[in-house]
Amino acid sequence: MKKFRKVLDGLTTSSPVNAGGSPACGSAAGTPTAAPTPRELDIQETLMSEHFQICKTVRHGFPYQPTALTFDPVQKILAIGSRSGGVRILGRPGVDCFCQHESGAAVLQLQFLINEGALVTACADDTLHLWNLRQRRPAILHSLKFNRERITFCHLPFQSKWLYVGTERGNTHIVNVESFILSGYVIMWNKAIELSTKTHPGPIVHLSDSPKDEGKLLIGFESGTIVMWDLRSKRADFRIYYDEAIHSVSWHHEGRQFMCSHSDGSLSMWNLRNTAKPFQVTFPHGKSQRDGRKESCKPILKVEYKTCRNSESFVIFSGGLSYDKAGRRPTLTIMHGKAITVLEMDHPIVEFLVLCETPYLNEVQEPYAAVVLLEKDLIVVDLTQSSFPIFENPYPMDIHESPVTCTAYFADCPPDIIPVLYSIGAKHKKTGYSHKEWPVSGGTWTVGSQSYPEIIITGHADGSIKFWDATAITLQMLYKLKTSKVFEKPKGSETARGAELVEEDPYAVQMVSWCPQSRIFCVVGISAHIILYCFSRHDSNTAITSLEVRLQCEVEDVISPSDTENAVCLMDAGGHSPQPPSPRGNTPDGARDGARDSIPCLKVKDRVIRMPPGYQAELVVQLLWVDGEPPQQITIFPVMLALGNCNGLVVVDYLQKTIILCMTTLELYGSADPFQRLTRSPRKNRQSTSEFCMRGLSNFYSDSKKRIRTSYQSLTELSDNQVSLDQERSKSPTSDHVNGHCTSPTSQACPPGRPRVPGGPEGPRLARRGPGRPPFRKAQSAACMEVSLPVSFLTEESRENSFSRSRSSSVSSIDRDTKEAVTTLHFAESYGRRSDVLPAPCLWVGTSLGLVLIVPMSIPTDEQERMEEPVTIAPTSTVLMLKGSVLRFSFLDCTGGLIHSPHEAWRDTHAPDDPERPRRRRLVNFSPCFSQEAGGDGHLAVVCSERQAKVFFMPSQACLYVHNITESSFVLRADVVAISNISNSVCLACFCANGHIMILSVKM
Repeated sequence: MKKFRKVLDGLTTSSPVNAGGSPACGSAAGTPTAAPTPRELDIQETLMSEHFQICKTVRHGFPYQPTALTFDPVQKILAIGSRSGGVRILGRPGVDCFCQHESGAAVLQLQFLINEGALVTACADDTLHLWNLRQRRPAILHSLKFNRERITFCHLPFQSKWLYVGTERGNTHIVNVESFILSGYVIMWNKAIELSTKTHPGPIVHLSDSPKDEGKLLIGFESGTIVMWDLRSKRADFRIYYDEAIHSVSWHHEGRQFMCSHSDGSLSMWNLRNTAKPFQVTFPHGKSQRDGRKESCKPILKVEYKTCRNSESFVIFSGGLSYDKAGRRPTLTIMHGKAITVLEMDHPIVEFLVLCETPYLNEVQEPYAAVVLLEKDLIVVDLTQSSFPIFENPYPMDIHESPVTCTAYFADCPPDIIPVLYSIGAKHKKTGYSHKEWPVSGGTWTVGSQSYPEIIITGHADGSIKFWDATAITLQMLYKLKTSKVFEKPKGSETARGAELVEEDPYAVQMVSWCPQSRIFCVVGISAHIILYCFSRHDSNTAITSLEVRLQCEVEDVISPSDTENAVCLMDAGGHSPQPPSPRGNTPDGARDGARDSIPCLKVKDRVIRMPPGYQAELVVQLLWVDGEPPQQITIFPVMLALGNCNGLVVVDYLQKTIILCMTTLELYGSADPFQRLTRSPRKNRQSTSEFCMRGLSNFYSDSKKRIRTSYQSLTELSDNQVSLDQERSKSPTSDHVNGHCTSPTSQACPPGRPRVPGGPEGPRLARRGPGRPPFRKAQSAACMEVSLPVSFLTEESRENSFSRSRSSSVSSIDRDTKEAVTTLHFAESYGRRSDVLPAPCLWVGTSLGLVLIVPMSIPTDEQERMEEPVTIAPTSTVLMLKGSVLRFSFLDCTGGLIHSPHEAWRDTHAPDDPERPRRRRLVNFSPCFSQEAGGDGHLAVVCSERQAKVFFMPSQACLYVHNITESSFVLRADVVAISNISNSVCLACFCANGHIMILSVKM
């Protein structure tokens, strides 16, 4: 269970710092010290513990593993039960409530007390619960446990105080709903059937009262026995013994006849005047064979028999198809008079209900809709039209239409962005829906006090991206984008080759980055590609520019600064000379047939294509195969466009569509490398790792829960021993992404005298887990343009491991890989050197070894020069150090206010030319720290890693404060957040692997 820790002044009571900015060894966080600062900073803390609380507000999406369904025809609300014991209550859009049984037992059946604001649930642990729905938070009023019998069916008549409960033994119990205790009236199975019957009739599968006489109870047994029981005289009026097993029973409203569905796919009609045999037996989907017999059909699991005043009756059932064709979809059949309509469903049918105009069983029913609960969807069919169209579902039930592989959250978006996305998305919505209003229209809701717009973006395994309006309680889909349209469809041998790269999901979205202000959108795919989109209200005919990057990394030796004489560690991080992108189509066939080299995983369309209004692709950057090895995963940040992985860093100018930097992480350090890395000769007999370097995300979904649980369990057992900074610098963090979070901490320090060797006996096995999912990025507009993805590493060779101890059983083998990866990137106006007087564009690079590099850039300011003059970028010797893999950068001005990233004002590049409208690119700044007047004052840089948070003063690079966040666990996600309703209030929020949420003050 997650715990919420109160505000900690962790960054204000910190370790002492030395002149170089590094904390003194052996210091502990939490000890007040007088740290030297370049200038006195007087910043008042305005946040308190009372400003923070955690609570569940709403649950989006379709109920997981649904099991039961019920409807209140008066209040017009719907309830869905699930296998995990959850109950979802739905009304009109915005009315959405979730209840959970503490036992977690599956919900077998639901029964509304119609128009009374109460609900009865029957669970798999043989317990009945009565829920009160009249209060703000529904709660259980009474519970009744059956100890000796298993509950199989429940029936609660309209306006009755008696609940009939059938059991597996064939007995029927009667419960008083008001007191919720057993009445003592029990209909024993041996009294219900004739005494001469020697066999047990089986469990009860149906209970219902007669529409003509509520004192008569119809009992259906699984074996085919039907009994009409007189509750007053306590005897059976009649008994029916049928050869076929019964699944359900439905009454005619006059109470003179009823219909049964059977296991052989037949429907039988019975008249109360003659119960010796059915007066009609039909096989709706059974064809007559040559011998006159009907072919065998699947069971009809449920049937509903509803009458109409002005037309023929409706007979609606699920199942009953013949066995002649394998692989048929689940169906719902609607028989209206002589017309038979078969509706095919995408998922198995769990339950269905027919909604009628009246709740009284003895009146003409007049059905108007059928609610069909599927395993992964909820469908409502309009029965008033002959074509039986479905209603457009207002609930966000299709979030997992394709498995979600990436999510991002954006708050306080520009007020015009939601209407714009909705208007564009409405043009591409499906048609053919019913024009009537959604029939589940009960309940009331009021708009809360929240006024700022919220948007959630989901990326999916099929390459689609959905924008959701999350401002209200109910999610509303605004716009859908398909990234697969950028690429050519594989043909023939290309299909087989693509299947080797990623098994099922070559277009799966790994990460997204979005700037709501400039409306620039970037997508990272699982096939090592990045797509940059620009928004336009007009359609266009354009060709997509494609850049191909060869990012290679050779093996080198690494010597830690602290162990230069004793320890030698091997690191897979080598240098290479940046190479120009190889043009598509020039790859020789031999390279394709043999060892793959300089080829992308997917082929971008190389022709002019028409793009509809909305987000239009302008640039695709793809990493290439190198010497038979596939490209590694990517971390990106789109302002220029920077991407990094465990091989190195690439910076792309997306305006000029050119590559301006392509370096390994080792080359970025230059002479300032804190490690001594000695180049080795290339390895001979280099074994390809393509068979386990990349794979689809499909295998991720099944075992993710098990892996995260293992990591959490083992991490809670770690010792709290302080690890020195020198040891921590030689650690190799790895990332094993589960459910969008990094679940692997940094590896242990290499013991003196022992070489650190990548790989191990378990290396290839763990590497086959494939690339992970990107983290859930919660960003306000201040951080809306930054997305960083810690990279999981893949071993190249399997060698023996010589670590003295392992952190966790779930991460021990992947900790052995020591390749340094780029884990986070951030563009900002900052100081690249200590001697800088004014801020300039810089790229902050964080690595998996806890190192921070600042790379200054020179960007022309004039619009004409910007499109013609090249952007220059040159790494400096600036290197900052932290414990653990770097996760997050953020910047504060000298007053403690959050510095928002600059952005361009959006303009429609495909709009018709307007001579009166300026076409200049306009840069928007958020903070006075970016102005020339205030530039000399400097700013604060907050850097957070898996273990530690530090505040640096720029440009002096002095470490003002340091706080060790955790020693027994590690941070999965961190973000610096500005509290909107409290002026000038900034805090650091951390989510740890042990389930703790920590809020740290960053004020002095």
